[in-house]
Amino acid sequence: MADLRINLAGIQSPNPFWLASAPPTNSGYQVQRAFEAGWGGAVWKTLGDPILNVSSRFAAVSFNGQRVAGFNNIELITDRPLEVNLKEIYETKKKFPNHAIIASLMVEPKQEKWHEIVKRVEDVGVDGLELNFGCPHGMAERGMGAASGQVPELVQKQTYWVKEVAKTPVIVKLTPNITDITVTAEAAVEGGADAISMINTINSLAAVDIHTWDTVPHVGGKGAHGGYCGPAVKPIALHMVGDCARNPRINVPISGIGGISNWENAVEFMLMGATGVQVCTAAMHHGFRIVEDMIEGLNNYLDEKGIASVSELVGKSVQKYSDWGDLDLNYKVVARINNETCINCNKCHIACEDTSHQCIDMLKDDNGTSYLKVREEDCVGCNLCSIVCPVDGAIDMVALKSELPPMTWNERQAALGVLACGVDPVTK
Repeated sequence: MADLRINLAGIQSPNPFWLASAPPTNSGYQVQRAFEAGWGGAVWKTLGDPILNVSSRFAAVSFNGQRVAGFNNIELITDRPLEVNLKEIYETKKKFPNHAIIASLMVEPKQEKWHEIVKRVEDVGVDGLELNFGCPHGMAERGMGAASGQVPELVQKQTYWVKEVAKTPVIVKLTPNITDITVTAEAAVEGGADAISMINTINSLAAVDIHTWDTVPHVGGKGAHGGYCGPAVKPIALHMVGDCARNPRINVPISGIGGISNWENAVEFMLMGATGVQVCTAAMHHGFRIVEDMIEGLNNYLDEKGIASVSELVGKSVQKYSDWGDLDLNYKVVARINNETCINCNKCHIACEDTSHQCIDMLKDDNGTSYLKVREEDCVGCNLCSIVCPVDGAIDMVALKSELPPMTWNERQAALGVLACGVDPVTK
């Protein structure tokens, strides 16, 4: 079996699967149950000054029969006393010394506040700290969470304050509710962060009940925006992890978060630069024992690939993730329909005819049997037909050999001087 151990900025754990700071890590009882199930680490539900939570806190978005495709949460940080949490962290670490326990922290942007809580938390033996600069609701309205995380100067300053006194590795958790997450990631690195984690939840309103006109969830008829997570946010999170991983100024490890529901998702995040991953919604949906399938699946995948250590996956796809201007304009793929497999539902034809490039023809053979065929000369390789097709293998996207050398938009722009001679650099 492959070696699943990871080392994130000096924080070691037996596997890359951590529980994210959220309701599943609210107590020692829960974290200990998680470790018994097989989770390699846990980020304790965010600690800070006392708060009050409301009743009716969660909502889910279901889509096309899939429950909890997205998850909305208006719960705040822990509402349990700091002393109780610290006692339980100490007890849990003593019981599970080889598992990673990271304390998530959030206080007002004041140096003395950060110094005080860091010292108190580190005294109970945590393996690291995660600074919550991402929570988008409730706390942000008090100048904390995403309110700090959206201002690079505050990210840099508060990270620096923590590093002044911290003796354990410091992870900075970033908000996705910003135009460019690499800006705040760079600020965290400048402040001395040992690692970054992303993404925190996305501003959202789950739904409106069309019968009562109440928001979902609502508190006595009033609603507020919450944090959105779950499978629906995975593409956003994966992009942000990749964007940071390919930025040379962000030269610290990344803990990937956002819609990770199985071992395949974890592999994707690690290929895109994450050293390890954090999971929340999937555990809330299915319970802690889902980690068993994650560990088994990851082990089998690594064995099949002949990979000795999970750390060998980290960043292997980063060099393949670039900007649009670096893509080859002369690369061409076309759709080919396998009529032996096609069930003639015509979804590909409808999609192409109505919303794409009108290049799938409905024809009949000599026996009068209908079939579909792509006019490859008009196909732009958009992939839509293969996306809407309900049958695996009925449509293949095939790369054609180009007679032209590779050329990107950026290369074309650099070569535009050639146009003065009447030659288009894309085709010559």
